[in-house]
Amino acid sequence: MIKIIKVGGNIIDNPSKLDSFLKDYASLTGAKILVHGGGKIVTDLSKTLGIESQMIEGKRVTDAETLKIVTMVYAGLINKNIVAKLQSHGCNAIGLTGADANLIAANKRKDPKIDWGFVGDVLSTNINIEKLELLLNNELNPVFSAITHDGKGNLLNTNADSIAAVLASALAKAGHLVSLVYCFEKKGVMLDIEDQNSVIKKITPGYYNELKEKNIIHSGMIPKLDNAFKSIGEGVQEVKICMAEDLNDFDNAGTTVRMH
Repeated sequence: MIKIIKVGGNIIDNPSKLDSFLKDYASLTGAKILVHGGGKIVTDLSKTLGIESQMIEGKRVTDAETLKIVTMVYAGLINKNIVAKLQSHGCNAIGLTGADANLIAANKRKDPKIDWGFVGDVLSTNINIEKLELLLNNELNPVFSAITHDGKGNLLNTNADSIAAVLASALAKAGHLVSLVYCFEKKGVMLDIEDQNSVIKKITPGYYNELKEKNIIHSGMIPKLDNAFKSIGEGVQEVKICMAEDLNDFDNAGTTVRMH
């Protein structure tokens, strides 16, 4: 079983939580891939440099100047910090963008209403499975930042949840058993966001639609769950959404996304 694990920005922003998470991640046995975004560092650095951050529905518009910052922070500072910490825990990690070894190509987003700039969208058909398997078969642990490329010399800022989902789907389509885990600061998907004990243990497509209609699930959780169900539909064994602190007990913790 290959584990694809995405760690959320709120964990990235908290040094002690990140250290604890990476120690737990390093202790996981078997093949694994880590995917991360960047938290609030990009926003803070942009402000310091006098570059205004433009967000639409929680998604970052990435002009040429913002792309420079995003690349420096995601693929540089955060990625290499994570790799160094994993090495200290005996996990032989290799930090990557999608451009490295042409592992993840993306398409520049086309939107008739919004110019997103250098933002990329990925498909499972754009994953270089052969090269990815080469890393995994040689006991290297890929750590992907949320940066891809378009094959034309341009880097693209790409949603980390989506990267994790397409990596999982591509490996599943190639015949691997795959589990996808989204780790963030909450215990899972909750009926009441204020009550940490209201975790929904299992979500099926029908129940998901019901929860959306009642506005129990909304905002940023919708694309996360949309990605989860798409991955399940493409052969991923299961998707878990859980608290980063529960990584070593994710069989019992969090929310499981299944078709039935």
